[in-house]
Amino acid sequence: MKKISWLPPLTPIAALVAIALAGCGSSNPATTTNVTPVVDPNSIPEGTIVKLALLETTDIHQNILSYDYYGLKADTSLGLERTATLINEARAENPNNILLDDGDVIQGTLLGDYQALAAPVTCSGTLAIYKVMNALKYDGAGLGNHEFNYGLGFLSQITNTDFGLPDVSKAGTCGAPNFPLVLSNVVGATSQKPIFNPTSIINKQFTATKPDGSSMNVKLNVGIMGFVPPQIMDWDQKSLAGKVVVNGVQESANKYVPELRAKGADLVVALSHGGLDASPYSPKMENGSLHLSTTGIDALMLGHAHLIFPAPKETGAPAIDASLAALPSAIVDTKKGLVNGVPAVMAQSWGRRLGIIQMTLKYQSGKWVVQKDLTNVEARGFKYKDGTNIVDADASIASLVDTEHKATINYATQALGTTTDFEMSAYFSLVGDVSAIQIVNQAQIDYVKNFIATSNDATIASYKSIPVISCSAPFKAGRNGPTDFTDVAPGASPASPFGLQVRNPGDLYLYGNNNLQAVKIKGSDLKNWLETAAKQFGQIDPALTTEQDLVPSYSTIYNYDVFYADNNALIYQIDVTQPAGKRIVNLTYAGKAIGDNDDFIVATNDYRAGGGGNFPGIDGSKTIIKSPDANQAVVSNFVKKQGKITSAANGTGQSWSFVKVTTKGPVILRSAPGKISVAQALGLSRVKSEGALDASGFAKYAIDLSK
Repeated sequence: MKKISWLPPLTPIAALVAIALAGCGSSNPATTTNVTPVVDPNSIPEGTIVKLALLETTDIHQNILSYDYYGLKADTSLGLERTATLINEARAENPNNILLDDGDVIQGTLLGDYQALAAPVTCSGTLAIYKVMNALKYDGAGLGNHEFNYGLGFLSQITNTDFGLPDVSKAGTCGAPNFPLVLSNVVGATSQKPIFNPTSIINKQFTATKPDGSSMNVKLNVGIMGFVPPQIMDWDQKSLAGKVVVNGVQESANKYVPELRAKGADLVVALSHGGLDASPYSPKMENGSLHLSTTGIDALMLGHAHLIFPAPKETGAPAIDASLAALPSAIVDTKKGLVNGVPAVMAQSWGRRLGIIQMTLKYQSGKWVVQKDLTNVEARGFKYKDGTNIVDADASIASLVDTEHKATINYATQALGTTTDFEMSAYFSLVGDVSAIQIVNQAQIDYVKNFIATSNDATIASYKSIPVISCSAPFKAGRNGPTDFTDVAPGASPASPFGLQVRNPGDLYLYGNNNLQAVKIKGSDLKNWLETAAKQFGQIDPALTTEQDLVPSYSTIYNYDVFYADNNALIYQIDVTQPAGKRIVNLTYAGKAIGDNDDFIVATNDYRAGGGGNFPGIDGSKTIIKSPDANQAVVSNFVKKQGKITSAANGTGQSWSFVKVTTKGPVILRSAPGKISVAQALGLSRVKSEGALDASGFAKYAIDLSK
């Protein structure tokens, strides 16, 4: 057990050192005055108070340093090395604290792919992200859906966990987290036993204040449990099918909350890797966290959606995301951070924020009782002090992963042997630019056509006469802030071509875990698919004179599928003045209107083909090809095969456009600042000018929908 004494305000690094020493049983004579040893709970005076803070990180995605491996440049808007500073400062403010993570830590950058695929970390080593988390002395963590991307064998090794599953053997005693990992809703398909510990009780000693004002040490038992979306069975089917089963979050919580209480948990915290969805509960919900608030938990830590909850408090902070603002206020308090009265926090993603739930417990009738009216919730960002200045990185972090960082850069800069004469970016992908999307669609079409043409399977061969089309989304188009945009080969031109590198396909196609699949659909399915993708746009009222945001939220930008056919044979328009579901018009193929019964084969990924994103009729039942190859590898191989990528052949096939409309007031698109020249070079006349920055750092570009 760890002995935590009261600590005076310290500098960030000193605070971490002092707490580390306290965890090792050391004491500071200057801070132990009037503090009695831990006593039997029966000796705790009625009315004794403990103030503590639950700290959360989530969706770090191997963003350890403030660095962009795709762009080979620093990015001070992200990185656990800066979150570490927030952690140190929050610990100094709240000496009684518990640090937890909500999952999705091992995948998401080239560093993650390098350690899992290019040069897999060995059993004797420890994954870079876990090295840092160990140094920061995390108390516990849940898992996210992306923990399963590299397969169960790799996950078993890096967490040093025996899953008890056939054909998944633990590699020995391997480097792993020094803190408990919990997962409450994933069990073996045959054994029905959890593959990770479903719960854990963290025993920590805190400083309490007795009614007479003196201090004493008391022990608190904090129970934790963790949940992942049931959709991991679709998203990582190739690794999980037949091996594990995912249970509903509410059913699992209803089982384990009473067990934790029976084992003496004074607080129960749910680490839920899912967002908030107020729809009626279903065990298959991707974002079922809201329904955990009714299971008897004391605190809820959220993830997966990469959003900020509650509304950020720093000066000039961005507004709460539109998807959260739309939740019923009687259930979700976006200002106080309460869900059905339970304190809840989501610390965005990539280490950009630290979740803080400050709680007060009073000892009453032999147990600790949460004083709900004294709870405070904050999603603290890098600019929390004044709204302007970003916190410095914790200087101790970079040295922990220096070897891995340098190796990743060496890997990232290996040449592909192909050049491009144009910049492939996603800054204006939501107003028609396909420079970063067309090459992905071309690669996917090429792969599926070759697969069908060379197949020995009679059923597959029978599809040769069906048109093959493709869809891909602009995965890096602002979801994680104004620096989160694909930008391959900036400045490239016919006179000055750019030599592509290993890092570039990952910039074009972010998710290295997606495998290519193909589905056979009807024209009616295609229309519904496009309508669902077009939900990304707000409904524009031409009569309004006030500013309207063309894309109100980037939170699900990965669901904006852009379709393409060879030689731009597929064409469609989007009418953003119409409500969602009634926006797709003038849908044609080879110059002819597409009928409801026309057949198409769509090259896509396993996430979408299996039902990811809830596109009507696309639920796995229409899949005809399940490729063993990752989409990112398909793109990389296609690019290598071309030898030369040109704007004329690979970057100007705009398959879609807006129905033209004149608006009385301004319509804006939020994108990275300083990119008006990119729009002009693309000939996007509908992008008229660049305006002021919003609170999140996006520039507001004026969009003329009549162009």
